[in-house]
Amino acid sequence: MDRIYRRIEKHTAGLSVFLALLLALMVTGGICGRAEASAAARLQEHLSGEVLRFHVLANSDSEADQEVKLKVRDAVIAYLQEEMPESADAEEAARWVRSRIDRIEELSRETAARNGSDDPVSAAVTTCWFPDRTYGDLTFPAGNYKALRIEIGEGAGHNWWCVLYPGLCFLDSTHAVMPEEGKKKLKNVLTEEEYSRINAGSDFRIGWYFW
Repeated sequence: MDRIYRRIEKHTAGLSVFLALLLALMVTGGICGRAEASAAARLQEHLSGEVLRFHVLANSDSEADQEVKLKVRDAVIAYLQEEMPESADAEEAARWVRSRIDRIEELSRETAARNGSDDPVSAAVTTCWFPDRTYGDLTFPAGNYKALRIEIGEGAGHNWWCVLYPGLCFLDSTHAVMPEEGKKKLKNVLTEEEYSRINAGSDFRIGWYFW
């Protein structure tokens, strides 16, 4: 009987050690997860103050409405490439865009009409929520960002994102890409770890992205 009790005690002790280790791993994982979430939130908050984004919403997902969206996008980007001056920071860029918002809205409306749309068009610099979005090798975390927002009709179709500052985005095939000039500006205003977190080739970013 004593041998049976000793066996039971031995197995119970082993199970207790296993459960204690499992609990420690769960607690450690929870702490690390919360720390990572907090770091990601701080990164997004800092990044949101350093960039100005561009958001075009189509009326619907019909082929015609999506084509109008792209035509409006191209017209506005061409206008900004020609007219938008160098800005010291994102706030200065936003002020300039606001000062030209009537012209941007007019251009968007004219472009939509020229491509067969009679939907109303509105343009404004506002704060919008964006999901995770990749521009070339940079991925911006989800969150609220200041953006030039152009809405066509109901604004219920798939939309399109880009960056206006720093460094006006350009198109690589059908994707928006941030130029090297913009990347350099971001490196100057972000910490080395923050920049690593948004860089596609970084272990930091890979860890954050899959958290």
